[in-house]
Amino acid sequence: MERDLVRRQSFVDRTFSWLIRGERSSASHLLLAPATLWLAVFLVLPVASLLCLGFTHRGPYGAFEWVFTLANFRRALDLKYLPILVRTVCYATSTTLLCLLLGYPLAYFLSFQAGKRRDLFLALLMIPFWTSWLVAIYSWIIILGREGLLNGLLRHLGLPPIAFLGTSFSVILGLVYFYLPFMVLPLYASLEKIPRSYVEAAHDLGAGKTEAFLKVTLPLSLPGVLAGAILTFVPCMGDFLCADFLGSPRTYLVGNLVQNQFLMSQDWQFGSALTSCLVLLLVSGLYARHRFEEQGLFEEAE
Repeated sequence: MERDLVRRQSFVDRTFSWLIRGERSSASHLLLAPATLWLAVFLVLPVASLLCLGFTHRGPYGAFEWVFTLANFRRALDLKYLPILVRTVCYATSTTLLCLLLGYPLAYFLSFQAGKRRDLFLALLMIPFWTSWLVAIYSWIIILGREGLLNGLLRHLGLPPIAFLGTSFSVILGLVYFYLPFMVLPLYASLEKIPRSYVEAAHDLGAGKTEAFLKVTLPLSLPGVLAGAILTFVPCMGDFLCADFLGSPRTYLVGNLVQNQFLMSQDWQFGSALTSCLVLLLVSGLYARHRFEEQGLFEEAE
């Protein structure tokens, strides 16, 4: 019985050891094949189809006419959509800056001062990801509404109520709530990589806490700042839920424009052209980050 078991284990080791050890290039290809196939079928193929759809002509009642045209992209670059684009960039930039201002101290606390409670705080940080976005948005509506909790507090203090909903404040507040973890997690990972001996050496050389932070910790965490800024800014450019539920027509964003083309106007070709522009923006941001790394922008800091 034992000999049979040992014989089977040896057979398994001989059969799969090359795969587990990864000594051959074919092992790497085989391990990557399932994920590559999944991404190709469920990500690359749909995105490629969407991009191709932007070059086709819209027929009557939204029908697809497979005739090549650039009209949808020319329409997407029309100046009448410029205010929406500028508003979206302003909201995304404001959200990114606010997430950075709120997220950097939080990531610093998690990395340097949280101690044994770090895992608990990280779990609390992930709560927005565990909650349905629709439920979270309706919760904010309850808080910010005319008869909501915040205005109830103002009335209790003898102050007049404020119309929070339908304003830029409520939209940016919702964006910051949803995308703050996108900023904190890269910052936390970057701060965790900083050798504590560097900070201790700065203190030994006479640097105070502020000087050590400005000359050691902050420069070494810049890659995390850039990664968090990209991960926050790009999805904010395509967000439409916050403006749809917490905003008003005055807070109409590019994401709402894309949503309306697919769900209301049945103009999938124009919606695909707008989406292609957003995808191009995403790829440009990632390429710029890659170029910064190649040029050694952070080598001096590291």
